[in-house]
Amino acid sequence: MGKVVVTEFVTVDGVFEAPGPGESFEHAGWALQFDRGEQGHAFKAEELWAADAQLLGRVTYEGFAAAWPGMEEATGEFGVKMNSMPKYVVSQTLQSADWTNSTILRGSLAEDIAALRDTYAGDILVAGSGQLVAGLLRAELVDEIRLMVFPIVLGSGRRIFDGAPATRFALSSARQVGPDGVAILTYQPSARAAR
Repeated sequence: MGKVVVTEFVTVDGVFEAPGPGESFEHAGWALQFDRGEQGHAFKAEELWAADAQLLGRVTYEGFAAAWPGMEEATGEFGVKMNSMPKYVVSQTLQSADWTNSTILRGSLAEDIAALRDTYAGDILVAGSGQLVAGLLRAELVDEIRLMVFPIVLGSGRRIFDGAPATRFALSSARQVGPDGVAILTYQPSARAAR
């Protein structure tokens, strides 16, 4: 049975908006100011290789679909995996999902996630997708949260857990990667962590 893993780049003040360039956010590209080192790059690669599918909200899906198909040459096997793996986008408004191996989910979130968990044995990665993350937390469908925390406070921007319900978590691991103080924090909902 697959597990739903929320994985995010965030600032110390919880901003997840536009960690890379190319968006109109005034601080776009903030994550590129930091060296996450070989350990940080290896963590993201291992995470992707452990995943069988991606689950995305419409806005994140559209951004990824615009960027990733042209990045295989620059990113090698990572880009190949991003483009070839199954992708599911939760949206009531998206008309078509043309990125390779993409499927639009328009049904009940709980039923759709149950079906995905039954389909895949590996992780189902959720990156970005703030509204979707809030919905998954409301429905108690998140099995793990991985935050790559960058040591910067922006003071503005969308925060990853805006709109999410109060939910307790247990820290399962914490470590620093790279020379610039980037931290990787892994959490599980505390009720599940106690099992």
